[in-house]
Parts: sequence; structure tokens; C-alpha cells
Amino acid sequence: MGIFLLPIGLFLLGLFILPLGYVVYASFADPQLGIGNYIEIFTRPLYIKVLANTLEISLLATCLTLIIGYVIAYHLARCAPRTRAILLTLVLLPFWTSILVKSYAFTIILGHDGIINTLIRGVLNNDSSLKLLFNRPGVIIGMTHYLLPFMIFILLNNLQAQDPALRQAARIMAASSWRIFWRITVPLSLPSVMAGSLICVILSLGMFITPELLGGKDDLMISSLVDFNVRQTLNWGVASALAVVLVLLAGLLTLLLSRVRDGQLIADVD
Repeated sequence: MGIFLLPIGLFLLGLFILPLGYVVYASFADPQLGIGNYIEIFTRPLYIKVLANTLEISLLATCLTLIIGYVIAYHLARCAPRTRAILLTLVLLPFWTSILVKSYAFTIILGHDGIINTLIRGVLNNDSSLKLLFNRPGVIIGMTHYLLPFMIFILLNNLQAQDPALRQAARIMAASSWRIFWRITVPLSLPSVMAGSLICVILSLGMFITPELLGGKDDLMISSLVDFNVRQTLNWGVASALAVVLVLLAGLLTLLLSRVRDGQLIADVD
């Protein structure tokens, strides 16, 4: 068995473990050996604010993705197979388009003279408009659009696998559709909710293009600071430390979510 794992092991070693190891080393050794880079990250107000922004934006985008994705997945699970296949094709369309192209498209949709504000002015017959670009709402909208397919497919797989006999039995016992949804469908889908949320949060933490194009100066994320320190200030030590913090943050969220089952945190039992 070991010989079959050797190719993937070498692949991970060369393209993931060694580069990550160098990043960790640079975070402690550049420009001089010590923890100065980490002290700078956790003491400078700018870095602290960006860390908070990253968590806040990632969690908001994930929550919105979960709400919209659950509604869509629930509808797809109850569609006829042919209709579901057509709708799933529409869900897959974002995967076939570059994230850079999609982000530029949102500047046309969300801008002051974009499609949404043009429709608002046409309906209200005045100069009203919504500020949806170069701010937090624009970032959330763009990230949610990117994350939705991941959430939908994870939830859909679970919802389709649920035994319809459970809902039928509940109807026989005179349970309403709303009660069936909250007492049967939602509890059974919690594992997929956790899995989808985990994937979306981790993807959100490292997003760069969407916040850069759709966000404002108050919506910087860790990835933007890494790029700034690498290309503008050439401060590789701080950039490496930020990257390590990002990896550790994703690992911590993975650990916490892996301890959640049926909506409750599992404690270790000796």
C-alpha cells in the first residue's frame, strides 16, 4: 500500500509542505531571527483591524451563503429529475467563468449607474440609488455568489439522501409542513450544514480578487495585506507571518467545526 501513496506523498511534499515550511521559517527569520513579525501583526492597529475584517466578512458571507444555498438546495431536492438537471446547470455556470471576470461583471451590476440602480431609478422615477460597490455589501455579494455552488451541492446531496418515509410518517401524524421542516429536515441536514459552512469559511478567509475589486479601504482582508507586503514594501517576513496566521486561523476553524455534531460542541470524554 505504501508504494501507491509515494507519488501523492512526493507531490504534497514538493508543492505544499516544503513551500509552507519555508514560509514558516521566513516568518521567524526575516529580517532577523525572532518573533518580531508576529509582535508587529498583533500590536499594530492596522493589522488587528484587517484580521477582524477578515473574520467578519468571512462569517457574514458564509451565513448569507448558507441561507440562500439552503433555500435553493431544498427546492432542487424536490424538483423532478429533468428540471433539477437544468437548474443544476445554472448553478454550475459560475464555475465556468473566471472569478476575475465575475468580479468585473459585478462592478457593472452594482455600480452607481449599474443595472440595479438604473432599475431603482426607473421604478421610483427619481435619482435614488443604493451604494453597493466599493464597500462591505459589494464584497459580501461577490463572495456569496462565488461560494453558493459549494454550499448548494453539499446541502443537496444530504437533502436528497433523506428518507422520504420520515416526512410521510410525520404527515400521517398530522404534522404541518413547517413542523416537518424544522423537526426532521433541518436536524438531518446539520452535518452538511457544518461541512458546507466549513468549506465556505476557509475559502472566504483567503479570498483576494473579490475584496480588492468590490471592496473599499475599510474592507481589506489578510490576503490583501500579504500582497501589499510582498509587492509594495517587500517585507517578506511580515507577509510570511500573515500567511501563517491565515493558515492557523483556517486550521482552528476546521478543528472547532469538526467538534460540532448536531449543533452541539462535543467535549472529550476520558
